[in-house]
Amino acid sequence: MATDTRDAAGFYATALGQMTAALLRRKLLALWPDCTGMSVLGLGYTGPYLHLWREQARRCIAVSPPQLGLAPWPAGRANLACSAEEDALPFPDLMFDRILLVHGLEQAGNARRCLREVWRLLKDDGQLIIVAPNRRGLWAYAESTPFGHGQPYSEAQITRLLQGLFFRVEAEETCLFAPPLNWGPALRVFNMCERTGRLLAPQFAGLHVVAASKDLHGLIPARHRAAGRRVLVDAGR
Repeated sequence: MATDTRDAAGFYATALGQMTAALLRRKLLALWPDCTGMSVLGLGYTGPYLHLWREQARRCIAVSPPQLGLAPWPAGRANLACSAEEDALPFPDLMFDRILLVHGLEQAGNARRCLREVWRLLKDDGQLIIVAPNRRGLWAYAESTPFGHGQPYSEAQITRLLQGLFFRVEAEETCLFAPPLNWGPALRVFNMCERTGRLLAPQFAGLHVVAASKDLHGLIPARHRAAGRRVLVDAGR
């Protein structure tokens, strides 16, 4: 079952949602501290995160799939938000330096097709970040949050999925160890849970944060290719 942008916006308006967003923003900034002059694409529901780079990037675009609905964009900014199928995005090949998936991979109708489209749009020296719910964590089963909808993943599943589609994993980590409860006593121990959970039970984190780049080894450009599409052949098969 998929969530939608209204549910996601409602979650991020809560105290728990704000703390979750602040935690993830710190993780994302550590991976992408500077996107000056770059083209950045957010897939899924990325509004709480894209503004990290909006002022420095050359372009910053948010795309949500039809099942999520159109994500809002801050007032006073040019309309850089749209809705499109995640496996048929309306952009040319090799357009983006950075692509961020939040509430995207687990919500995709077909994860492999979604990542193939990401591969097409990402520049050869670009980077992808996926934020996805951990199937062993409590957040994957908490329907009161956007992370409790769709398909959760183990770390190994995400790695295999990316490697099978010619991505190379650059960094992996987990986060969000606090219980998914928007309740005063639970909120007060949010940061303590983050510190202790990482040490005591890393396998039960709420989220995976995975950074990947294109793996061009073993790929040979085909002699003929369809207009507008980059066709690649696996030399090892």
